[in-house]
Amino acid sequence: MTAQDESLSAASAYGIDFARTRLAGRKLLVLTGAGISTDSGIPDYRGEGRVARHPMTYDVFMGSQQARVRYWARSYVGWSRIAEARPNLGHQALAAAERNGRLEQIVTQNVDGLHQAAGAKDVIDLHGRLDRVVCVGCKKLMKRTDMDVLLSELNPSVRKDQQIEFSPDGDAEVEAAADFKIPDCPICGSILKPDVVFFGESVPIERAELAMSKLEAADALLIAGTSLTVNSGMRFARAAAKSNKPIVIVNLGPTKADSIALAKIEANTSLALERLLID
Repeated sequence: MTAQDESLSAASAYGIDFARTRLAGRKLLVLTGAGISTDSGIPDYRGEGRVARHPMTYDVFMGSQQARVRYWARSYVGWSRIAEARPNLGHQALAAAERNGRLEQIVTQNVDGLHQAAGAKDVIDLHGRLDRVVCVGCKKLMKRTDMDVLLSELNPSVRKDQQIEFSPDGDAEVEAAADFKIPDCPICGSILKPDVVFFGESVPIERAELAMSKLEAADALLIAGTSLTVNSGMRFARAAAKSNKPIVIVNLGPTKADSIALAKIEANTSLALERLLID
C-alpha cells in the first residue's frame, strides 16, 4: 500500500476502485473546477470552510471606470501568484491519462492554465485564460505579462506583496488606490479586459458547443474538483445523464450532480485521480 493509498479513507478507496472498474475501456470527458488547483496554492471561491466571496461581475466591470481601476489594481498584485503556481498531482494524472489515450477531452472551468502546464494538449478553457487580455473594442489579444508592463509603467510606486490573500481569478484582497492608473487599448483606445468569462457573462457559444460535442463523442463524464454551482458546468452533467453516460465525481464536499452520479468519491483530486485513471 502506498502513502497515497493510506491518505484515502476506506470509503474513498472503495469508490475509486468501483469507478475505475466501471470506467475501464471508456473514453472520458473530464470537467474540472477550482478544487483541482487548490493543491497548487490557488484558492477556491466555495471550498469547504472558506468565507463566501463576491467576484466582480461583467456589468460592474464594464459599467464603471472606478470598478475597472479596482479590478486591475487588485489583479496587478494578485496575478503574479497565479503565474507562479505549478501543476499538482491531479493535473499531472490527467495529462498522463491523455497521453495514454484515456481521455476524449479535458474541459476546465479554471482560468489558470495549469492543465497545459502539466502537459495536457487538448484542453477547452471554458471560462477563458487569465494569462491573456482582450480589447472589448477591436478584440485584439495581448499577453497578461505585457499588461503588467503597462501597469508597472503607469504605477511605478505600487508594490506587489506576495503574502496578500488572493482569489482564483488573481484578484488580491487589497484596497485599490484611488490614483491607480490603467491603460486603454494601445490600438483602438477601448477597454482592456482579462480574457475570462466574468460572472454574469456568457461562455462564447462556439466554445460551449465544441465542449458539448466532445461530450457527445465521449463514453463517460468525470467531474473533478467542482461543486457545479455554476450552470456552465452543471449543463454537462445534465447532458451526460440524459444520454445515459456514466458520471463519476471526485470532489471534497457536495455537488449539484451527486444524485445523478454513478459514483461520488469524497477525496482530494491530487490523491484520487492517479489511482482512478493510471494503470
